[in-house]
Amino acid sequence: MAGTPDKVAALLDTARTLDAIGTPYALVGGVAVGIHSGVPRATADTDIAVLSTADRDKVREALTGAGFRFTGEFRHSANFRHPSGEPVQLVFAAVFDPMVQRAESFEVTGVPVRIIRKADLIDMKERAAADPSRRRSKALRDQSDVELLRGDVPDPDEGW
Repeated sequence: MAGTPDKVAALLDTARTLDAIGTPYALVGGVAVGIHSGVPRATADTDIAVLSTADRDKVREALTGAGFRFTGEFRHSANFRHPSGEPVQLVFAAVFDPMVQRAESFEVTGVPVRIIRKADLIDMKERAAADPSRRRSKALRDQSDVELLRGDVPDPDEGW
């Protein structure tokens, strides 16, 4: 898996904690793009979609009990910091529920982790890129993610 050791640790610890309390989830966002494309993708945090009907208090208690620091809550998300300092954002939005339910399992250093399917990730990124209220830099990143996911992967020998 592409990613810094802190990002990998944050992902694995989040996955183990959510699995332990039986909360359905799927890795989404830049880390998921990096895994599906095979190209490391710079990202500020680890984004995980959680079934919108999940008990948010139970999730918060489980993560804080596992050493995460709760940093804020919004209508559709909750933010945490892994003990390493890595930011983790959980998204609780009904639009993600079908994607969470279709998520595929993959192993990271022997730990099963659920990830959004590539087709769902492309769809999600296309919708985000087309959102007129989205900051231009984020929309361009979303468009770039779609191209990576479709196979426009840089050749390390192509040069400048």
